[in-house]
Amino acid sequence: MSNIYIGYHFTIEPKELGSEILLAELGEKAFESFIETETGLSAYVQKDLWTEDILEDIFVLGSDEFKISYTFEEIDQVNWNEEWEKNFEAIDVDGKCHVRAPFHAKTNAEFDIVIEPKMSFGTGHHETTHMMIQHLLETDVAGKKTLDMGCGTAILAILAEMKGAQPIDAIDIDNWCYLNSIENAERNGCKNISVYEGDADLLAGKTYDIIIANINRNILLNDMKQYVDCLNTGGTLFLSGFYTEDIPVIDASCTENGLTYVKKFERNNWVALKYNK
Repeated sequence: MSNIYIGYHFTIEPKELGSEILLAELGEKAFESFIETETGLSAYVQKDLWTEDILEDIFVLGSDEFKISYTFEEIDQVNWNEEWEKNFEAIDVDGKCHVRAPFHAKTNAEFDIVIEPKMSFGTGHHETTHMMIQHLLETDVAGKKTLDMGCGTAILAILAEMKGAQPIDAIDIDNWCYLNSIENAERNGCKNISVYEGDADLLAGKTYDIIIANINRNILLNDMKQYVDCLNTGGTLFLSGFYTEDIPVIDASCTENGLTYVKKFERNNWVALKYNK
């Protein structure tokens, strides 16, 4: 794809939740490509579709909950493959799981996952995804019915299938994530993943042996009872998407709902917790 584009480069604090909200809002505009960066998000719109007031009614930019600044530039003849390659590096988790883009070379890792790194979060680079991969790598999921809640790119659902989990439901409220998850599941030859667009209301009447929920603190707290209600006795719940200082309130909610704490991973002040029912 080659054209003249306007590229916006956003610095966002807190990054993960702010980026998700901003991406969703920009997606309602003419922006068509997004790249997750170390400090936030880059977004691109064709110059022909750009207007000076394109960000005027973006709610999150005026929210007191986030600190967002940005610059923008005109970019001539964007080569998107070069942009992806420049901004997306393959990652290795514990020498067992290799997460790469289609343009990266395959390795001999036990679990080799190919993710198209555009429009959705969950490439493995963020601390929370990395730690959830670590949890799954050391968990026996073979034959277990699994839910990937807030699936993003479906990277965790894909790893679960590679480790023998089935059947697997992957759910995300964002349409791009829904579509990207379908693409990535197909790209990795997955046969046991069903992708749904929606929220925790889709869980009514369903049961799972393993639930993976890498979202954010407020949504986890709001939906905790629904997760626990559909988790089979003896089942496992993995939670991430929040900071170390959020552990007490998350743990209190889990305990109140009858879960037992098992283990945590911590990475750059982000955490991923494991609970059993």
